[in-house]
Amino acid sequence: MPPTTPPNRRSPPMPDTPAAPDVAGLRALFLSCTLKRSPEVSNTEGLAARSMDIMRDQGVEVELVRVVDHDVASGVQPDMTEHGWEVDDWPAIQEKVLAADILVVCSPIWLGEKSSICTQVVERLYASSAELNEWGQSVYYGRVGGCLVTGNEDGVKHVSMSVLYALQHIGYTIPPQADAGWIGEVGPGPSYLDEGSGGPENDFTRRNTGFMTWNLLDLASVLRAGGGFPARGNRRDT
Repeated sequence: MPPTTPPNRRSPPMPDTPAAPDVAGLRALFLSCTLKRSPEVSNTEGLAARSMDIMRDQGVEVELVRVVDHDVASGVQPDMTEHGWEVDDWPAIQEKVLAADILVVCSPIWLGEKSSICTQVVERLYASSAELNEWGQSVYYGRVGGCLVTGNEDGVKHVSMSVLYALQHIGYTIPPQADAGWIGEVGPGPSYLDEGSGGPENDFTRRNTGFMTWNLLDLASVLRAGGGFPARGNRRDT
């Protein structure tokens, strides 16, 4: 007779889970913080593509912006042309940010940290955090945020921790398991999209990218259905 599972080790029956919300019609923006200008291949965008494909399959409008391709000024004001810079492409990117229900910040790892472009993105997002929505909350309330990270050195969790903290601090809602990443062997070696890297096939990365994507979609849909995040005790005038 085949062996049986001891009674005390059997998994309990799965309870009914909440009904999946309708995510069609949501908008998602992926901000790629690679240091590589187009058309050079970005490994970080290779990972982002998996998440974007899941979203598109569910009827979500998805856009990716490679920030380094734009002339984004440094600073913590909404429009740096009002503060001495001749050109600043960030206000146009910010319009896309505010049009999106979901924001995913995507960064490579350099020296254990997020990229310089990613730091700049966080600073420019912060620049508009004092702007208010119609209920007197930060303009980012009612939106959800996530993070994707790739590299050839340790730092995925460190980068995610930094980015997700910044997003929630300025008003984004962060769902469970809102980050995913891939790192190759520490030191020089293949990157995520390189032949034989194992990156696109890595079970752990694929699983966590799926978790992040679905959790972002479901929470964004819940917030949309509820008309945003309740304005009780979090208004600037209270």
